[in-house]
Amino acid sequence: MKKLVLLFITICITSLNAQQPYYDDVDLTLTGQDLYWELQLKLSSFNEDYNYGDVRDSFLITDLDPTNSNDVLLVYGFNDTDGDCTTDRTRDKDNFGGDNCEYNREHVFPRSRSVPPMGDAVNSATGIVADPHNLRPSDVQRNGNRGSKRFDDGSGNSGDVNSGNWYPGDEWKGDVARIIMYMYVRYGEQCLPEFTGIGPTEDGTDMLQVFLDWNVEDPVSAVEDQRNPQLEIEYGSRNPFIDNPSFATLIWGGTPAEDRFDLLSTDSFETTVVTIYPNPATNVVTITATQVLQDIRLYDLTGKVVLEIPSDMTTTKTIETSNLSSGIYLMRMQNNVQKLIIK
Repeated sequence: MKKLVLLFITICITSLNAQQPYYDDVDLTLTGQDLYWELQLKLSSFNEDYNYGDVRDSFLITDLDPTNSNDVLLVYGFNDTDGDCTTDRTRDKDNFGGDNCEYNREHVFPRSRSVPPMGDAVNSATGIVADPHNLRPSDVQRNGNRGSKRFDDGSGNSGDVNSGNWYPGDEWKGDVARIIMYMYVRYGEQCLPEFTGIGPTEDGTDMLQVFLDWNVEDPVSAVEDQRNPQLEIEYGSRNPFIDNPSFATLIWGGTPAEDRFDLLSTDSFETTVVTIYPNPATNVVTITATQVLQDIRLYDLTGKVVLEIPSDMTTTKTIETSNLSSGIYLMRMQNNVQKLIIK
């Protein structure tokens, strides 16, 4: 007999008090593909006149070394004292150019890896090729060494791994992951993570597990936090995964990432607040609550909404589940004060 199982494990309340004002018009109660689309819509508003030449000037603010305002930080860099400028972690902010021991603009998601390719990187170029969220200062030669190699897991400093793939380095792998996540949300299938990374995807999603892991293992840095406010001013958007790495968890799953908006934090309720029966269920589930429920949604384990019940200001609701496949589901119930989630 078909059974729909609701594991009555956790009842949660989510606080949104810590969020950035930039997200005030974003529905942060969403999860899975719904949250992906919501963030994509938010990121679709940007300064269309911002060009590739502007990035150089932005670097002088966005990528300054937080400990020394005369220098910029160089992505993939790790050593300023070994006498080899190609490994430099910092560089004089005025030393921009195309010669050895100067720095230039690195497309973390390579131009040639997107489908279709991003186009020529000329100063007048606008659009995806000039998106500053994807551009970081890099030593000229190290930028060339990376080229368009795909990212792969490793450890220690940046460099080639596993037959010519590229490891960004322990300090930079989180930055890279959050950039790739941004590019996938902002540009969709033009920038699938698999185009620029190696390894399996998280079950039921297009996000590579390695990027989800890096997002957890290398928390947001001071320079990442420095970039978002300035790029919101200049470019008109922010990287959501810097503001709140747990957006990745809510969309694609994996190990829970840093939750800066308290979207994953919970305060316990008495289990008598809501009752669901029968459990397991076959054709019908009845919900009885001590508070008015304005919204009820049922999700599968990938975060996809499989059933949405219209709001009718009731404390008792019977849901028809005969059309659902056997399995375990997450039920969300919400009123204007609290969001309750039952697994």
